[in-house]
Amino acid sequence: MHMVIYTLVEASTRDDALATGKSVFDRLVGVDPHAGAVFDYYVTFDDNETTVAGPARWGNLAVAAPVESDEGEELLERGWEATKEEFERNLERVKEAIDELSDEEIMRDEDLARHAFHQVGAYDGPSVFLYDQHASGIRHREHLDRLLEESEDLWIVPADVHF
Repeated sequence: MHMVIYTLVEASTRDDALATGKSVFDRLVGVDPHAGAVFDYYVTFDDNETTVAGPARWGNLAVAAPVESDEGEELLERGWEATKEEFERNLERVKEAIDELSDEEIMRDEDLARHAFHQVGAYDGPSVFLYDQHASGIRHREHLDRLLEESEDLWIVPADVHF
């Protein structure tokens, strides 16, 4: 499956932001031998050669945008809303499982209950849409707000990932 994820990076130019963003995405796909792969591959929005990912799949998104620009604010809002929606969807599944299933049924993972538990606690992967420049998932608003407050040159870089 494909999804668009975003990384927030400190940079002084679009090219620097894209390069730093690609290093984050490299870590998330396991290019770095010390990082576990959570996605199969990625395509950034400067790649017009593939016909199945990136701009070919999602249309033209900014390659990289300052967070304080209109494009950057839109990408940040997309990423944060997707993160919240996925968390809330999985949390609802967890609550239903606890209310409706026995311990044994949860243990057998009926209705994918344990999968939902895992997704609620995930630090990266398909339930996390925003990452910082260290490839750490941004899972709560305080983390996001801290990044926004502490950086003067914050850029957002999107990528299409496959998992």
